[in-house]
Amino acid sequence: METVEKKTKRSVLKRAKLEAIKEAAKKGPSVAYLNNLPTSPRKMRLVADLIRGQRVNHALNILKYEAKHPSTPLEKLLLSAISNWEIKNSDAKLEEADLYVKEIFVGGGRQLKRLRPAPQGRAHRVRKRSNHVTLVVDSMSAPKVENVAVPAAEAAVEKPAKKESKVKSEKKSKTKKTAKA
Repeated sequence: METVEKKTKRSVLKRAKLEAIKEAAKKGPSVAYLNNLPTSPRKMRLVADLIRGQRVNHALNILKYEAKHPSTPLEKLLLSAISNWEIKNSDAKLEEADLYVKEIFVGGGRQLKRLRPAPQGRAHRVRKRSNHVTLVVDSMSAPKVENVAVPAAEAAVEKPAKKESKVKSEKKSKTKKTAKA
């Protein structure tokens, strides 16, 4: 009698893959988004650059005492990212985690186009810009993936091939010299 292997359905495999991705996403960095903030992206990037790579406590102090007006919404966004991290990593303590701002980037949002009166009955267009901010907070003590070094056997295989090409080019140059003489 033949043994028949039962194939699993593609939908079952998809579901298992999605569940594995969700389990992996339960730990690690947390993300917070701020969409359609009515400030130009250029002004927001000036403040975002101040806190990129900083520890969370230091970044909160910077934002609290920064005079630029985009610092207030960024401070709220950072607090939101911290609370997201606490929810995600409920077993870890916030003080021991040593959180830092892993990524922060500002993208342009939609533009509201308005008209402003100009001389001689004309109108100039005014673009009221907005932006989207994405902030990622992670723990400093998170395990990092290191680059895998090339094994010595593979490196040894590549080196002789280079030497052979040099030897061939030397032989060709010697034959050319002897032919000229």
